[in-house]
Amino acid sequence: MSLNIEFEVPSWDEIYDMLLTLADMIRRDEFRPDIIVGVSRGGWPPARVMSDLLGNVELANVRVEFYRGVAETGSEPIITQPLSMPAKDKMVLIMDDVADTGKSLKVVRDHIMDNNARLIKIATIYYKPWSMIIPDYYVRVTKRWIVFPWERKETVRNLVEKCRRSGIPIDEVRRKLIEGGMDQRLLNRFLNEVMEEIK
Repeated sequence: MSLNIEFEVPSWDEIYDMLLTLADMIRRDEFRPDIIVGVSRGGWPPARVMSDLLGNVELANVRVEFYRGVAETGSEPIITQPLSMPAKDKMVLIMDDVADTGKSLKVVRDHIMDNNARLIKIATIYYKPWSMIIPDYYVRVTKRWIVFPWERKETVRNLVEKCRRSGIPIDEVRRKLIEGGMDQRLLNRFLNEVMEEIK
């Protein structure tokens, strides 16, 4: 068996540059959100940065459970933590790291609409062409599995578990992640830590 996933591993600096681009798009569109809603968990880091870039806009969150592991999903996302502040008559920017299937973004958008927001727009760093939701703002289109800086070790852990279940050599994971751009020193550290944890 082989690991049939291609990775993209952007650096913190690349992510920040993409968030600057998103902020420019939002300003050019003259959209001034009252609230930025970070979709937990991947949307929290970009939501915090976007709040700073747009002038310390109020931050809220919604937690959605969907993914089980790398390239493995549950059937339908569900909200496990509702919107953390009132959205009635507010301009709301939903912020997430990626629009993959788009299902979680749709659930969050519908939830915020149910909270009587005046206007809702969606921003993601990445957009995948098969997503059922096309964000109002996004920077990069990809078909790869993105490994964000805030989930490196979690991704390595999930991949190690997937390899153990499927009989895929760990060296294949190492090679593919390095090809995708992951720092070899960090990868080795995480692999060692994960292997120690599962002994």
